[in-house]
Amino acid sequence: MSRIILHVDMDYFYAAIEEREDPSLRGKAVVVCMYSNRGEEGGAVSTCNYAARDAGIHSAMPCRLAKAVKPDAVFLPVRKPFYSEVSDSIMEILRSYADNDGELFEKLGIDEAFLEVTATSGGDLDKAQQIAQSIKEGVKELEGLTCSVGIGPNKIIAKMASSRQKPDGITVIREDEVDGFLRKMPVAKLWGIGKVTEEKLAGMGIDIVEDLAGHDVQELISIFGKTRGTWLKMAASGIDDDPVKEKTSSDQIGRMASLTHDTRKSDLVLSLLDELLDDVFSKVTARSVSFRSVTITVIYSNFKTVTKSHTLNHPMAEKSVLREVSYQIMGELLDSSTVNIRRIGVRVGNLHENKGQKTLAEFF
Repeated sequence: MSRIILHVDMDYFYAAIEEREDPSLRGKAVVVCMYSNRGEEGGAVSTCNYAARDAGIHSAMPCRLAKAVKPDAVFLPVRKPFYSEVSDSIMEILRSYADNDGELFEKLGIDEAFLEVTATSGGDLDKAQQIAQSIKEGVKELEGLTCSVGIGPNKIIAKMASSRQKPDGITVIREDEVDGFLRKMPVAKLWGIGKVTEEKLAGMGIDIVEDLAGHDVQELISIFGKTRGTWLKMAASGIDDDPVKEKTSSDQIGRMASLTHDTRKSDLVLSLLDELLDDVFSKVTARSVSFRSVTITVIYSNFKTVTKSHTLNHPMAEKSVLREVSYQIMGELLDSSTVNIRRIGVRVGNLHENKGQKTLAEFF
């Protein structure tokens, strides 16, 4: 069975959040700037919406130049902590659809992530597309934002496919379509190729991916080194065995599982929650960490996904605290909907290494 990888990319993330927070911005060119210590006269564009892009503004453009290009655009400062909170909520939705109880998930940045759905989809690309649509609907309902999804047999293809139909699109590249998808693409569009590599390849007469795929691998190795040269040849051929995997395991610990059947009976839901709590806490203990945040994820029978989090005043490593907070959140979620539940998950975050960690009794 071929792998099925999704790459989910939020559409003009920072600017979209600002439009959501202030609906009067919709229809206007919105530019979010990372200002320097020189104030609004310095710094560079972090992101902008499509109206601003149509006017010629782009990421990394000096803010001063962007204002000259489009004086009537709305210029706003980056609010990274706020955007990160929104990102965390969205990433929980994405993780809930990933194979292996959410383990085959990889956050690539604040506004994009990979997830493998080979098992969940049964290797069926039509089902994978349904999963992508459910993700888009969940993100839209929970955060009021749109995203674009690329679906392919590996991370490289999925990543490039997600930008094919922006904004708010889904692009599926089947395994037998990879060659046609890549062939005439400029090498600069191949994910992982930067400006320096692009210039070196141009000097070798390599301008499109087809040229790179057909080039002698030994010559590529002699110029770029064995690892890089081999990667260039494989990537241009649409070959990528890189697994979907978290780059670090220190951020959070979690588990998801399906109920034996869709239900909203509290005894059945809480029984499964107890099993997940046992597993999560055993991992917390094994890693000698404490946690400050607890997140519960619920996927309903209509595939709507809801996440709810609680942040503790102090890092804790007490199972009773984890259980109490999780039960409270789950109770609120059960009370807020009459729809049956399909899957649930629990996750702890904001992890801290235990160095003389206080117990619950010591706090009181």
